[in-house]
Amino acid sequence: MTTPKTSDTQERTLAWFRVLEPVNPAEMIGLWKGSGYPSDHPLDGVLENLGWFGKRFHSDLRADALLFERAPGKLIAIEPAYFPIGWILSFAGIGRKAFAPRLFSHITPRLGARGTTAVLQSRMDDKLITAAMVYDRQPIVDIFRRSKDGQIMGKMIVNGDPRHYFFKLAKVVGATSPMTSF
Repeated sequence: MTTPKTSDTQERTLAWFRVLEPVNPAEMIGLWKGSGYPSDHPLDGVLENLGWFGKRFHSDLRADALLFERAPGKLIAIEPAYFPIGWILSFAGIGRKAFAPRLFSHITPRLGARGTTAVLQSRMDDKLITAAMVYDRQPIVDIFRRSKDGQIMGKMIVNGDPRHYFFKLAKVVGATSPMTSF
């Protein structure tokens, strides 16, 4: 298997990410709405097409790594271990197809997590210590940084893949309790 190469867009996005400010893990506690940040990655547009909502960080620093919106105000935490990441990256284009959301909506009830699926901690990233989410059963780490406008930016690192998936997180203000999951 050949190692994927990074594009110029990936390199420029990574250079931009490196100058962002670090984030303290405690600042991440709460419910966050996510959206992709296009960077020429195979997952660009896939999560949004499938109804990705974002992430939820609990006060014990455990996390729901993948939250999907099944209906307005109804979230389901998906178990990332059900998706072999190498396969997902190889066939990501299918996730951008028009039929993908309907297919995914039929299988999501069987993919629900039985608890949290990641841990929030501090990690070294390009000589800065910042918040990171480490998946329990996937070789994935999401690194978080704060942009100049105060937004939280994420960089998903898959062990063995030089490409990074970039995304934005916006805190859901006024969410006193987590949205319903089923």
